[in-house]
Amino acid sequence: MPSSSSRASRLAASSPLNPSRRDTRQLYPLDREGSSGSSSGHDSPRIRNSSAQSMQRESSQQTLDATSLGVLTGAVGGSFGPFPRSSTYSNYGASGGPFNRRDSMASSDVAIDVAGDRVYLPTSRYSTASNDSYAYADGGRDTPPYLKNGAVGTVDESLLWDKSKPEPDDYLHNPDPAVEKMLDKQWNAWSIRGIFNVGLWPIYRYVILGGFPSGANGNLGFNIGGINGSGQVPNTGLPTLVDADTPQSAYTRTGFDGETYNLVFSDEFNTDGRTFWPGDDPWWQAVDLHYWQTKDMEWYDPDAITTKNGKLVITLSEEPNHDLAFRSGMLQSWNKFCFTGGYIEISMSMPGTPHAQGFWPGAWTMGNLGRAGYGGTNDGMWPYSYDACDVGTLPNQTFPNGTTPTAAKTSGSVDYGGELSWLGGQRVSACTCPGEDHPGPNVGVGRGAPEIDINEAQVDYRGIGSASQSIQMAPMDAGYLWKNTTPYIQIWNESRTFQNVWQGAVYQESMSVVTLTDTTSYNGNGYTTFGYEYDPGPSGRITWAMNASQTWQLNADAMGPNADTMISQRLISMEPMSININLAISDAFQTPAWASLTFPAQLHVDYVRVYQKGTPNVGCDPASHPTSDYINRHLDTYDNPNITTWLQNTNNTWPKNSLSATGCD
Repeated sequence: MPSSSSRASRLAASSPLNPSRRDTRQLYPLDREGSSGSSSGHDSPRIRNSSAQSMQRESSQQTLDATSLGVLTGAVGGSFGPFPRSSTYSNYGASGGPFNRRDSMASSDVAIDVAGDRVYLPTSRYSTASNDSYAYADGGRDTPPYLKNGAVGTVDESLLWDKSKPEPDDYLHNPDPAVEKMLDKQWNAWSIRGIFNVGLWPIYRYVILGGFPSGANGNLGFNIGGINGSGQVPNTGLPTLVDADTPQSAYTRTGFDGETYNLVFSDEFNTDGRTFWPGDDPWWQAVDLHYWQTKDMEWYDPDAITTKNGKLVITLSEEPNHDLAFRSGMLQSWNKFCFTGGYIEISMSMPGTPHAQGFWPGAWTMGNLGRAGYGGTNDGMWPYSYDACDVGTLPNQTFPNGTTPTAAKTSGSVDYGGELSWLGGQRVSACTCPGEDHPGPNVGVGRGAPEIDINEAQVDYRGIGSASQSIQMAPMDAGYLWKNTTPYIQIWNESRTFQNVWQGAVYQESMSVVTLTDTTSYNGNGYTTFGYEYDPGPSGRITWAMNASQTWQLNADAMGPNADTMISQRLISMEPMSININLAISDAFQTPAWASLTFPAQLHVDYVRVYQKGTPNVGCDPASHPTSDYINRHLDTYDNPNITTWLQNTNNTWPKNSLSATGCD
């Protein structure tokens, strides 16, 4: 899947509070500082304190200020902790509550009407002064509420702390230096247990017993008895990289290289009804845009993606959307989850049938410095995987004279006048001049956004499904003729797997192989797994797989130096790779057989799993290839799909290249 208007998060309203029901809601009046019973401006609210309308103070009661009132009721801070759900204030009508909350974490259903200076609270037992009157939302009058448990309005003085009534734990909050000093002297690091834990226990466990204890989940135990070694990890409610629904049998796998790979990320999609608008999910976000780069006929809408019956479901429907005829979805882990090296596997069920071509489901990865669908970010990034300073970094793969090397002008497709590349050059290359805008770790490291495709499904002419598994690359070999023979590549079953005749064009070189699949993995009735395992770097390799069996392998030396175009070794991606899953329709892939296509069509995904060997290398901002600071410096481009080239944003500059006509001057 070559890569080159956001909507605010929707609010699921809680049950509206109804101020007209006197038997269930009481009203507490507020006023604004410096006003006379009317609201104006944005001043802080306070409780009315006029002599005529003040609450009669009883011996066991006192008036709360507005801040205390809000804290006690949960109206202040109740929905805005360190991990808030969305909450918004809004005006209301006769039948609506003062505000709606989306899955609010507040423990109270007290509500504040900002415009009307009112507080609504649930009915309880009230003690009130007899000569105060307060207005309801419907204009009625009544007395102010007093909640006996001290939740709002006034509070029982017996609940307040007093020196004459000490609590048993008061000493914890009033330390005595003399006592603390005495207690410190009683501490002894050299207890018998301490000596055993630090000195003798490791020898006993590791030397005598041959290893440290391990629980069912592989969690090391500590201290005598292997404390916390049972895998009983506290459930904090926070998202974790490995889905708790992933079966234990899938926690490890033996790689195609014979090494042990451990699960570092998984999503089983077992929770139904998930949504993927910005901020909805910790690992995924759906885009809201037209994917013009491949001339798609659909608009990608986050509402086209959900989870149902334990599966991720992307629906392609025939309905007008943004002047396009179709609506579908693209899900991304961009800048949320990335991995460098390892094995990724996705279980998929295709849309349509194996006899009708036209749907374009895809699962693919791309370097985090580019964002699929956001053209400005990909300009000069995609699909470079290059760390040399030579002509391969320059526009059109030619020197400043524009005529050499000859292969760059003559070995390309006749459809483009023989020109090999129309790319604008590697924006952040190893030729970047000192002091120029570069993501790091220094200007001498070539960076990019390479693409590795897990599966782009299509229909074979024999009436069976097929999968294109490929890598897109720049700079390019003369004539796009990469080394596609043994020992540079390996194909395991040549009766079902064969090289793609298309090897590239002016925007990419493509190393692509197609494997026949089956006729049953469609519409959620059957599933096939697709994946690739890779070692990054100039000596690395990529091994693609289907149903956990190897289909083909590309070694890095298949993309070695090319004398004709005067370029150097291309790399098996060393960038942190993000994941993309989408369902498209476009003439650019397979011409749709309209009479045979049925809408709506759905792509089903059972799971996504990522494994790595050795020390895990997950995250979108690794020290060797950082991305975070660079993305944050250019966030307006990374968040705006309408910026289609890097320099369209006037805040951006194209870094100087030492090999350009002007060099570093």
